[in-house]
Amino acid sequence: MNCKRKIFMIFILFCLVFTNFNFASEPTIASTAVILMEPTTGKILYEKNAYDKMYPASTTKILTAILVLENCDLKEKAVVSKNAIFSIPNGYVNCNLHEGEELSVNDLMYALMVKSANDAAVVLAEHIGGSVENFADMMNKKAKEMGCKNTHFVNPNGIHHEDHYSTAYDLAIMAMYGMQNETFRNYVSTKSYTLPATNKHPTADRICLTTNDMLRPNSRYYDENVIGIKTGYTTEARNCLIAGARKNDVELISVTLHAGTNAEGLSERYLDTKALFDYGFDNFQFSDIVQEKDIVQTIEIKNGTKDTKNLDLITKDTLFAYLKKELDLDGLAPSITLHENLEAPIQTGDSLGSITYTIDGIEYSTELLAKSNVEKKLNIEIVVLIGGILLLMFGVMILKISTKKKVKKKKFRK
Repeated sequence: MNCKRKIFMIFILFCLVFTNFNFASEPTIASTAVILMEPTTGKILYEKNAYDKMYPASTTKILTAILVLENCDLKEKAVVSKNAIFSIPNGYVNCNLHEGEELSVNDLMYALMVKSANDAAVVLAEHIGGSVENFADMMNKKAKEMGCKNTHFVNPNGIHHEDHYSTAYDLAIMAMYGMQNETFRNYVSTKSYTLPATNKHPTADRICLTTNDMLRPNSRYYDENVIGIKTGYTTEARNCLIAGARKNDVELISVTLHAGTNAEGLSERYLDTKALFDYGFDNFQFSDIVQEKDIVQTIEIKNGTKDTKNLDLITKDTLFAYLKKELDLDGLAPSITLHENLEAPIQTGDSLGSITYTIDGIEYSTELLAKSNVEKKLNIEIVVLIGGILLLMFGVMILKISTKKKVKKKKFRK
């Protein structure tokens, strides 16, 4: 091998090594707005225009599903109204429901979350709210309760309306809320469901197939780690996807909005979602910032006794976070705040202050507790006072004794 070839090979190896250690390189995203979050801590791992108002299309239905689960029994029967059928514009997905048809809420939920049936959404909204308008009010109230900042819905299905909008961040909040419910998780991960025969449809031939290609094993976008959640599409919203994934006991939530297709004709909502999950799983990990009962500081309690005045402060809780793998936790400088006028006596376990670690703009805090008792030493002024009193009493006693002796002597002389 000649010299030039050796230099070239060394250069290639250097590049490969450098690339392998460049863990935190961010993904290339084509969608207009996206977010990636870790749900147990709420940490945002990546975002792009996540707070911009966008049309959510059928991702709206996750909030509809949440309200259904919180407001009625799945065994209840709901009746399909004329409005539920004829309010759906041409081109929007439906489940071939019939006016006057009776279905269980459970069956309608599968139609809603698996096939994304817009008629099923209206049936559920009318069943719970009495009307679409009332149900929309319930949706907006619930969104605010969950902490959504820029969401306003006018219908339960995401059919386009200028005043029907949300953000990638708000939709992630809704998804994280919904995924705390096992029944919700079941609906959003189901690949196929067949509606049973009913009073208006005598055959069980209405098959609901998932609209999420990341759940379909025969799809080029299939990802074994993906566990749901909801797709969406309108001309104005373009392609949308809220997705959940689980790998090595870690779950992540992603939202992609206003996605198109790339030069090869591939769906950007799936490509971006895959890139986001790869980034989140490959570059982050759960880490203990500090553990329960760790000693973080030793302070001197001024009025404590000599043997107890040096007090160790320990943490009340373990603080953990989903952090970048290369982050040096030993280099973190916490902020410690102690209560004013700390003095003995102090009992083991007393709360004396707090400790806060700030990482990527997020604060992680816990209380600081006393590891041991601090006994109060006697105040020197009190000691002097007590001593003075004792001396005075002693002097008085001596004086009385002396006086008695003198009196006895006088009596004796007489």
